[in-house]
Amino acid sequence: MRFSDGPQTGCEARIAAPAARVWGLVTDIALPAEHSPELMRAEWLDAAQGPALGARFAGHNRSRRLGEWRTVCEVVEFSPERAFGWAVLDADGRFGPPADDPDQPMAVWRYTLEPEGGGTLLRYGVRLGPGRSGLTAAIDRMPDLEEQIVVGRLDELRAGMETTLRSIKNRAEGGG
Repeated sequence: MRFSDGPQTGCEARIAAPAARVWGLVTDIALPAEHSPELMRAEWLDAAQGPALGARFAGHNRSRRLGEWRTVCEVVEFSPERAFGWAVLDADGRFGPPADDPDQPMAVWRYTLEPEGGGTLLRYGVRLGPGRSGLTAAIDRMPDLEEQIVVGRLDELRAGMETTLRSIKNRAEGGG
């Protein structure tokens, strides 16, 4: 798989809780940082606005390979109790020229909720690119390893996503 293919991954969980309860958790942008090996914290840039179409939040990240950096994320999909998605932007220019266009993101993340009986089927997915990121920087350094780099990154992201879904499921079902 090549970066230009728009690589993506996702996972899902069946949750024994109504979509309204799950929705409150997926729109809590701080929740993934509790388990992520990379996202350290997130906060709304306009605290009064909170989750809404066009709202922005900052993500503060750290990895042993890339150090620390900030992203700006813009909510690009907002359908209460159905879908919540955001584009990750390199507004500070960490991986190239500053990029503030949600049509050219580093990645797009998305939760979808589907009522299922008395519970909710929650899907969590990500599509990488087309904008520059730490992934494209690694590919630039080792172009002959592009496919392995992309697959490795997708595996890392999926592991974090699965951990986040377990946490959401546990909280929604009353365990935390």
